Amino acid sequence: MPRFEIDVDPSDHITADAIGVPGQRTFYLQAWQETRTVTVLLEKIQLQSLAVAIEQFLATLSRQNPDLPEASADYVDEHMKINPPVEPIFRVGEVGLGYDKERDLVVLITREILIENDDPQEAAVIRFWCSRSQARALARWGVEVVNRGRPICTQCGEPMEAEGHFCPKKNGHKH
Repeated sequence: MPRFEIDVDPSDHITADAIGVPGQRTFYLQAWQETRTVTVLLEKIQLQSLAVAIEQFLATLSRQNPDLPEASADYVDEHMKINPPVEPIFRVGEVGLGYDKERDLVVLITREILIENDDPQEAAVIRFWCSRSQARALARWGVEVVNRGRPICTQCGEPMEAEGHFCPKKNGHKH
């Protein structure tokens, strides 16, 4: 049994963002419902993967339910920033997606990361319920957030530091 479960159902707004300088950023997923704000910490790769997964999930939903109207990806940059204070409840270990057809809501299920000897059944769970359009906007914004980081080396595909880049494809030469 999880230590606790939280349902933000439905989310008035859901977003993701990063705080810090490129290379040292901390990534967050945040939703609010009326006066309640729920925030969790996640890794850059989790946000990147979530964005891709949401788009694939919505495409599958559209194929399975051709009568559903297309989910909008529109968002306003300023509205997608996270709200302070940023006090994450836990660090995310797993993220899942689901869909409630009757309510036409997507659910992002986040499960807390555990240390080695913890019982997986005790991981806290937060479910973020949102519209398909909110999910698509989150996915598109998430890509923007990830891309605001360090530039990527065109040779090796690794992030480059401001001080220079040790590129294995160039035999370690900095550029």
